Amino acid sequence: MNLEEIKELISVMRTNKIKEIDLEQEGTKIRIVAITPASARKGESRSGPAPQYVVAHPGIMTAPPAAAANGAPPPVPAPVVPAEESAQRVEKPERAGKEIKSPMVGTFYRAPAPGAPPYVEVGATIGEDTVICIVEAMKLMNEIKAEMRGRIVEVLVENGQPVEFNQPLFLVEPI
Repeated sequence: MNLEEIKELISVMRTNKIKEIDLEQEGTKIRIVAITPASARKGESRSGPAPQYVVAHPGIMTAPPAAAANGAPPPVPAPVVPAEESAQRVEKPERAGKEIKSPMVGTFYRAPAPGAPPYVEVGATIGEDTVICIVEAMKLMNEIKAEMRGRIVEVLVENGQPVEFNQPLFLVEPI
């Protein structure tokens, strides 16, 4: 992956307000993470302005070219953590109920149109054919049905946010 492709990824991330992306291409793995001033304060202290995006290759972390041109600090080595160890550190909170997951990659919408009421709210009773949201993919609006009976316990995604395939969208208490 060359510098122009990385710049294009960062531009897409900014446009779509994506906070983090992991990518593997031809045996090369990279991770790009958006750093906000708040997250920079929570992390390690840095001298100078914090870069907006950080690209991490195995063992390398760099600031974007614009930051380097503005006198930002030089690249800092990133810790390399084996995937197994990293997975063990992440603790997923236990949730009561069944998850309704996204059947595709796209943008999640709770309502049929801007300003319209959401398809479902927390506490709503749903059936197998109840439309619960829309996932927009490639300019096509795909109505997502519950495919189960139950009561909505929690909405797990914010309206207008990008979603991944198989990402949990709703938590449902089966009836």
